[in-house]
Amino acid sequence: MAVSNKGLAQSSPTGKNLKKNEAEISSFGGDLEEADWAVIFDMDGTLIDNTPYHFKSWQALFKKYGKGELSKETYYTKISGVPIMETLKDLFGSDHDDAGLKELLKEKEEYYRQIYAPHLVAINGLEKFLTELKEAGVKMAMATSATVEDINFILNKIPIRDDFDVIVNSSMVSKPKPNPQIFLKAAEKLNRPPAKCIVFEDSLAGIKAANSAGMKVIAITTAHTSEELHPVDLVINDYAELTPHKLSELFN
Repeated sequence: MAVSNKGLAQSSPTGKNLKKNEAEISSFGGDLEEADWAVIFDMDGTLIDNTPYHFKSWQALFKKYGKGELSKETYYTKISGVPIMETLKDLFGSDHDDAGLKELLKEKEEYYRQIYAPHLVAINGLEKFLTELKEAGVKMAMATSATVEDINFILNKIPIRDDFDVIVNSSMVSKPKPNPQIFLKAAEKLNRPPAKCIVFEDSLAGIKAANSAGMKVIAITTAHTSEELHPVDLVINDYAELTPHKLSELFN
């Protein structure tokens, strides 16, 4: 697991702080009060490592319609984390009307699902971690730029839908990431203030959105190196080493 690069305290608690943390630890267990903080997860690249398959499907679309080679740099900086219809309109809008863009969306997503379906699994440790958060009384939301169809494609394969109290998708907001609107809406639906929310993200647009929302940010290294993911409170490679208590320490 990589280290924090937005000032997460690493020192061991002593004295009154130790007693406070011991009390917090004891509160994480079944049938107790809800935590006063919440967690918001992006989906693509955060719950599942599907970024390479999205990239391949975009490459195929670029090649077929004469847009040239799509570089990883362009994908990660201009496409990843942004609602797909926004991207299609920006890149293909001069050649296609709204009906044509919807056909491109269908074509791109069908190819993506075809090549990704045999490899679709949750990121290591995710399912156990979500169960621990739920048992600890932590409210959870998914806030993703993905379409409803894409969300269902993932959640019909991985049994985590019921772990989320709220799911916010791109059709429910008017401004895409890096605008913070989607995370602020998720926090509102969870009845938690932004300062009491932790966002899990893999994209640069998502990290910017979470920071703009005034939330804690944990980045996962599915698409970028830890050095590229900033400013954040913590960088992780997967969920295996996380616990609800480790997340609660972000608020100390």
